[in-house]
Amino acid sequence: MDQDIRAALRRLIELTGADPDRPGLKTTPERMVETLNFLTRGQREDIGDEIAHGLFEDSSRDMVLVRSIELCSVCEHHVLPFIGHAHVAYLPDGRLLGLSKIARVVDHFACRLQVQERLTAEVADYLADVLRPRGVAVVVSAVHLCMVVRGVRKQDARVVTTAWRGAFEQDDRLRADVLAGIGNVDKGF
Repeated sequence: MDQDIRAALRRLIELTGADPDRPGLKTTPERMVETLNFLTRGQREDIGDEIAHGLFEDSSRDMVLVRSIELCSVCEHHVLPFIGHAHVAYLPDGRLLGLSKIARVVDHFACRLQVQERLTAEVADYLADVLRPRGVAVVVSAVHLCMVVRGVRKQDARVVTTAWRGAFEQDDRLRADVLAGIGNVDKGF
């Protein structure tokens, strides 16, 4: 199958009017396959084993907020990247998750053909399921290259999506605490 993909990518290069045999493009189909495999690895990995080693029982009940988790995903509509940050908060109820595992959950759902709205919800739903916390909040802010390099070409447009679960759905004060904790950290990508 990889050979078929490489042949199709070679043909795609030809269709742009470029010569796929010129030195700079000769190995481009192989690099494109490697890149796509890397950027969509979340579709093939099992995050469950990774997360299981980071879960532990604890009586903490105060909000945990991990902000500015870098992410790079691939827009499923245009196959162009969107780049930004995820901010994840939860209210523990007997279980904690290692902080680096929260970033791994974000990567897992970002590393696939994706839309930002679904990415935000998937991270929130997964953490709600695994942690069984009193609440989960996820805020994602990203720049979409499909809006920057084509179409409307708006370089400063940033898309913000939110997912509120549990206590965060009903309590305006808790949502305000998350947004205050995030602050204005999302400068640039």
